[in-house]
Amino acid sequence: MLIDTFGRVATDLRVSLTDRCNLRCTYCMPEEGLQWLAKPSLLTDDEIVRLIRIAVTTLGITEVRFTGGEPLLRPGLVGIVERVAALDPRPQMSLTTNGIGLRRTAHALKAAGLDRVNVSLDTLRPEVFKAMTRRDRHRDVLDGLQAAREAGLNPVKVNTVLMPGLNDDEACDLLAWAMEHDYELRFIEQMPLDAQHGWKREGMVTAGDILASLRTRFELIPEGAGERGSAPAERWIVDGGPHRVGVIASVTRPFCAACDRTRLTADGQIRTCLFATEETDLRGALRSGAPDEEIARIWRLAMWGKKAGAGLDDPSFVQPDRPMSAIGG
Repeated sequence: MLIDTFGRVATDLRVSLTDRCNLRCTYCMPEEGLQWLAKPSLLTDDEIVRLIRIAVTTLGITEVRFTGGEPLLRPGLVGIVERVAALDPRPQMSLTTNGIGLRRTAHALKAAGLDRVNVSLDTLRPEVFKAMTRRDRHRDVLDGLQAAREAGLNPVKVNTVLMPGLNDDEACDLLAWAMEHDYELRFIEQMPLDAQHGWKREGMVTAGDILASLRTRFELIPEGAGERGSAPAERWIVDGGPHRVGVIASVTRPFCAACDRTRLTADGQIRTCLFATEETDLRGALRSGAPDEEIARIWRLAMWGKKAGAGLDDPSFVQPDRPMSAIGG
């Protein structure tokens, strides 16, 4: 079991498979990209599967989310999914992706055992997509979403970040589109995880802003705390159902008290929080020949030291050195 001093138990493992990405989203990284991790520092497929096996069979993990960077850039992804699906007990598996490569991989991932996907899409307008991502790949994302739905990777969730002056006028249109295509839309407040450290709290579109905009066109009924559990998204029933919309208010309505996550970076570090400034090395233990029991002990110790919250409301908050692309969402 992975428990901390506040009694929270981690059952959800987020695994970053690569720090690389084929987009350059303005809220994540600079246009020229980043200094990528050297290949020898990345966990191998065997190392990733071994750590997931320890987490699932020894530490109580029941859900595994593959992230990046962009996880579809990982050559061994389908094989990793297939091997994790063979574990006993079998964890629920999902993938967070920008969707560009989904059209060619969705069916293979489903056949390997992947349960569902989260796809990032911030706009319905190709020209705005190009401005926000610095790439002209909007059609590829739409095709990837359709392929995921056809492959049965349901529910297909769409993650959207609204940015002032770019797409903050699209909330209602995005929700209407998601309902039409049977996707579950989730708005995410912009978080201070950009490589260029340009985030400013006073300039972000808040959960309150998003809900106020949506209510100009839709009736929203809160789903209720009992339905939410430890999920990061607060959800609302739209126009009486069956469709729902979620808002992840990491900044203005933090949900740290219910957090059940532990995170593994692409280079084998354990992070107890997206906003943590400390990491615990598992790669070194793996490569020095440590047995599973020792790796589990190190992991438990790291989680025991998890802080009460992210501290975004603390004036002394220091943004993590790693951008979101290197941590995993």
